[in-house]
Parts: sequence; C-alpha cells; structure tokens
Amino acid sequence: MHTIAVLALDQVIPFDLATPIEVFTRSRLPDGRAGYRVRVCAERPEVDAGAFTLRAPWGLDALRDADTIVVPGTTDASGSLSPAVRQALVRAAADGTRIASICVGTFVLAAAGLLDGLRATTHWIGAAQLAADHPDIDVDPDVLYVDNGQILTSAGGAAGLDLCLHMIRRDYGSAVAADAARLSVMPLEREGGQAQFIVQQHPPTPRGATLEPLLAWLQDNIARDLTLADIATRAGLSTRTLLRHFSEQTGSTPLQWLHRARVRQAQHLLETTDHSVERIGAQVGFGSPTTFRDRFKRTTGVSPHAYRRTFR
Repeated sequence: MHTIAVLALDQVIPFDLATPIEVFTRSRLPDGRAGYRVRVCAERPEVDAGAFTLRAPWGLDALRDADTIVVPGTTDASGSLSPAVRQALVRAAADGTRIASICVGTFVLAAAGLLDGLRATTHWIGAAQLAADHPDIDVDPDVLYVDNGQILTSAGGAAGLDLCLHMIRRDYGSAVAADAARLSVMPLEREGGQAQFIVQQHPPTPRGATLEPLLAWLQDNIARDLTLADIATRAGLSTRTLLRHFSEQTGSTPLQWLHRARVRQAQHLLETTDHSVERIGAQVGFGSPTTFRDRFKRTTGVSPHAYRRTFR
C-alpha cells in the first residue's frame, strides 16, 4: 500500500490540509481495497491551524517511511522552516521520496532548496513573490500543477485536488483516478489553467500620472476600432513618445493595455449577461468573433464559452 505523509506546519491552511487527506483516504482500487495509507505528520504533537488546534498522530520520523510527502500551504507564505523540518524534507528528497506541495506550500519546498532549477507553480497571487525570492526557480503562474517527476507543485487551493488526482492516475491508472474524481465531484481533467481565475487588471498606473486621462478615455472608448496612431493623436504625442510614456507608467504598450481592458470587460459580460459570445466580442471592440476567441483564450487560458460555464 502506498503511504502518504501530509506534513502539517504551524498556520497550516485547513483546506489545503484536508484535500490530500480526503482524496487519498477515499481512493479505492478495482477490488475495493484502499489504495493509500494517509498519515498526518508534524514537528510537534500540536499544530496551530488558525481556527483550531490540530493534534498530529505522527512526528517527522514518519516522513522516512512515506512513499509520498504532501506539503499543504500555510498562512505564512515566507516558507520559513525550522532546521528539523528542512532536514527531514532534504533527506526525503535525497532518498527519492515523491514530494508535492499544495498552493503556497510551494514556498516551503523552495525554502528547502528542492525546486532550484525546476519549473514550479503556486497560487497566482504569490507567483511574483516566489519568482523574486527564488530566481533559480522557473515559476509558471498560469498552470494548475507542475509535475517534475519526483517534485510536484500545484496552484491555489482547488488545484490541489487536480494534483492529487494526477498522482492517483500516475500510481494506479485512469480508472482509479476517475473513480476518485467522481467521489470528489471533480472532473478528472479541468480545462485551462490558473489564468482563467485571475481578474485581468490593468497594469498599475501611479495616481497623477500623465497618462491617467488617456487611460480613462481608452476605457470609455473600448468598443472603438482604435489604432496606435489614433491613441497617439488623442494623447497629443508622437507614437514613439507615447510608447515610451506607456512603458514607463504602465509597463505595457497601448495596444496590450487595450486588449487586457477588453478581455476584462468581456469577462464581466460573460459572467453577468446572456449576450452571445459574438455580440460580446463586438461590444468590447474585437473586429471579429475569431479574433475575440483567440485573444480571450490567449489571456485567460480558456475559451469564452468555457469561461462562462465556469463563472456564470
């Protein structure tokens, strides 16, 4: 039987902790036998889980016997580790144990040095911080999980379900994983990645910036077929000067900013109206339904129809 050790650190996020416990505990093989033995491990007998105190039945020594270690996220996303926890994780990795993180649990693996030189993901809101703190990690904020073979990482909360189901499929095949997915009322494969859950905000613009009136005008005229020359004329600038100011104040180009504004407005309309995808594309300024679908999927990772099914 495959042994899963769930490592509960102080300030563990209860949802992240419960996900592997529930998914793996309820997994059954075709003959009805349990596929996994799940153990909750901690450095100390009691763990502060925020709303409650958790009593962990196993200590760090149990990590040595595990086939897989799952590290849930904690509210302290700095990934700070005690020497004992760090040593236990590094030793497990050296022994070839499979190690997976859920949500910001990626910061724990990063702090232990287990992700250096690897591709990884985490909750989209923490991806930039992870990349800044650990430049040796190839951070991908758009996917639900990353499987490097021995080391796996997942995105925000619910993506931990996707990762657990993926590991079950690796261990026992698609039929067992599909059964576990049905028990969790989850599709075995979700369409798209994290990008569909990210509100597509405009690039930050400092208040009082010289472009602020122009950006407000762009937002008000989002449905118009605007060219770079049109925007430069409105701003009273040459296109070259406009591009420089835009890069300095928004970190983007005028057309990139406009495309993101259009996609954000399209997201709102898909969530709140019954308008057809074709009508919404025209309402937000895309010249054709094909262009709208392509741009929307490139930005969010899913089609407009899939986005509406998810968020309507």
